Amino acid sequence: MFQYRQVLVRLRAGDSEREIARSGVMGREKLAAFRALATCNGWLEPEAALPDDATIAAALGTARRARSTISSVEPHRAIVSRWLEAGVGGKAIHAALCREHGYTGSYSSVARMLVALRGSRPPEVTVRLSFAPGEAAQVDFGAGPVLAHPDGAPRRAWAFVMTLAHSRHQYVEFVWDQTVATWLGCHRRAFEWFAGVPERVIIDNAKCAITRACIRDPLVQRAYAECAEGYGFRIDACPPHDPQKKGIVEAGVKYVKGNFLPTRTFRDLADLNAQARRWVIEEAGVRIHGTTRVAPLALFEIERPLLRALPAIAPDLASWHRVSVHRDCHVQFERVLYSAPFALAGKVLWLRATDGAVALYEDFRHVATHPRGRRPGERVTVRDHLPPHAQAFFAHDREWCLEQAARVGASCRELVAHLLADRIVERLRAAQGVLQLLKRHGAERLEAACARALAHDSPYYRTVKTILTSGVDLQAPLAIDTPEGYAGTPRFARDALSLFVPQPQQDLLH
Repeated sequence: MFQYRQVLVRLRAGDSEREIARSGVMGREKLAAFRALATCNGWLEPEAALPDDATIAAALGTARRARSTISSVEPHRAIVSRWLEAGVGGKAIHAALCREHGYTGSYSSVARMLVALRGSRPPEVTVRLSFAPGEAAQVDFGAGPVLAHPDGAPRRAWAFVMTLAHSRHQYVEFVWDQTVATWLGCHRRAFEWFAGVPERVIIDNAKCAITRACIRDPLVQRAYAECAEGYGFRIDACPPHDPQKKGIVEAGVKYVKGNFLPTRTFRDLADLNAQARRWVIEEAGVRIHGTTRVAPLALFEIERPLLRALPAIAPDLASWHRVSVHRDCHVQFERVLYSAPFALAGKVLWLRATDGAVALYEDFRHVATHPRGRRPGERVTVRDHLPPHAQAFFAHDREWCLEQAARVGASCRELVAHLLADRIVERLRAAQGVLQLLKRHGAERLEAACARALAHDSPYYRTVKTILTSGVDLQAPLAIDTPEGYAGTPRFARDALSLFVPQPQQDLLH
């Protein structure tokens, strides 16, 4: 209105449109339209009073409405407004109008209508949240650089950032994944970095923390709930699709990505984390923060005594997983197999995994604990978890067979040792079969049968069984006598020396 009043004063003073336009106050076309409007309203008459701003604005509005044209989207204003409220995009609205309502106008007309509708809405207002010292910390993940993973392939690292809401002091750690175990470990190291625990931790709805997002009743990951109970903080999950509730850490992640990562190179993940810790202390912690106008480390000196003390014994952080007991009485977790009681085959159990152990629960009943396997494909088995027949099979190993055979007698032990010493065929089952004959025939008969089998140079399970079933062992022991002339030498054979030693001449004549 000030410009229009200045132009009106100069027009009443007799200045030409060229002179007014040359001063840059208003363009020639707009100035000509305004002169015509002023002439119609009699504002250029010397004796007329100069109109006030409201009068000029009312006249300008009337003139603009008179010159304006009706939008081609105006007949569809109600449906466009409804689609806009539902979050439908402009391109989709234009396509739907053409497809369902026979609209032939351009997308530009739809876009102008959307701009006008958005402008008619009341502006969204917000309130900046403030936090007392030690009251809260905010946590989030952000994308990090691509580095060489220990397996040799390039992989993206992720930045775990925890920011104290009052002082803006940060803990930054880069990790390879966002699993529950990594999430819990980062929390532990962050609390140790701050040497204290805030009253509550504000998070988003990441799967490693919240299993079901909800505005009022979010379902917290079981492992994270144990972590909160152990350290004494409350979990404050943001409502879905409302990241402004943790805007402090959002800005902190952006600050890490914009001020730390672009100007540095890193050899590996360890070097990246070492540089990040130095950067937090030497640069990020001593800068003048844009919101608080105080260095984060300076405010942290006030906040540190008001944090909750760390527990005397760090809680045992564990991740919980649902696993199924396979028909071989084992469950699988991270490519390692752990045994469970055979009566639970086919059921679903809870598995609680820590760094050193794995525990199995049926609902809340503890059923087994195993040391944590480290090698993929490793099988951790407790023999008592197997079915009785399997326990008996695995218990009857080589040492057991030799021990049981020695109790029967020397001949039985010799025969079993001969079976187990076979270098071609595995004869463990044959040895077990020989010892099973003990239950039916007794130790005395088994010893006699083994002695007879050895005497006949036939130390096999079939021979021993045949002797026992036919009752031959009850007869007198078989005596194998060799004539004196053939004792110790094969029959009808000469030794090698006699073949090559020359015979006397008289022998040759005969």
